[in-house]
Amino acid sequence: MTQTLRILHVEDDLSILEITKISLSLSDRIELFQFSSPAKALEFASSEKVDAFLLDVAMPEMNGGVLLQKLRELEGFETTPAIFMTAHAQHEDIVRLESLGANSVITKPFDPVTLAEKVLRIFERLTQNNPPERMPR
Repeated sequence: MTQTLRILHVEDDLSILEITKISLSLSDRIELFQFSSPAKALEFASSEKVDAFLLDVAMPEMNGGVLLQKLRELEGFETTPAIFMTAHAQHEDIVRLESLGANSVITKPFDPVTLAEKVLRIFERLTQNNPPERMPR
């Protein structure tokens, strides 16, 4: 994959938002769009195309599962890869997140040095046989 991966990241914890920004900026293959508010992320997604979602699970305004459902209702995002980030990553938690539409789960705390590489590997695995199409909005 040589294209730039456009990621919509939604996280209500501002310190994790900043650490993720720094971590993902280690790769010149990632273009990051970050929001601490799920509502603002939905507003952004209604007019912009992204290649993947990176979503916190536990947020007070709207949890990650509900946010993913609302994102999937937007035209062009029905099958966009979704990665959840959570501190609760027991087997039952992962099964529940997958039932909500997660393609992968990254456990918090994560290694900031390897996060970009991990996200890129997940995306490449998910799109290996089905490259994403960029649709202008």
